[in-house]
Amino acid sequence: VVKAAGNNLYNVELPSGRSILVELPARFRSTIWIKRGGYLLVDTNALAARDNKLDGEVLNVVRDEKQWRKMSYWPAEFAKKPSYPEDSEDEESTVGKMPPSESDEES
Repeated sequence: VVKAAGNNLYNVELPSGRSILVELPARFRSTIWIKRGGYLLVDTNALAARDNKLDGEVLNVVRDEKQWRKMSYWPAEFAKKPSYPEDSEDEESTVGKMPPSESDEES
């Protein structure tokens, strides 16, 4: 899920990288929350007969992502990426580091 577009519509990104607009069916409304960065199972053929801007319909919301990632049908394009970059020992990058203590300054 890339972002909520309002009125039960969501912009999602397919494993191919293509972004589409999908609709949340009435059976899910007011019963489930969809968060940005979450995963959905989408039927792209469900709304093909309708002439509108929607490209698909939500079939399922992935709740137990850890379990789904173990399945053979999980797209390799959705491999988990580290959320924080590796810490570098550069003197210039002091963002997020504690200031030096008094004992460090005396040395």
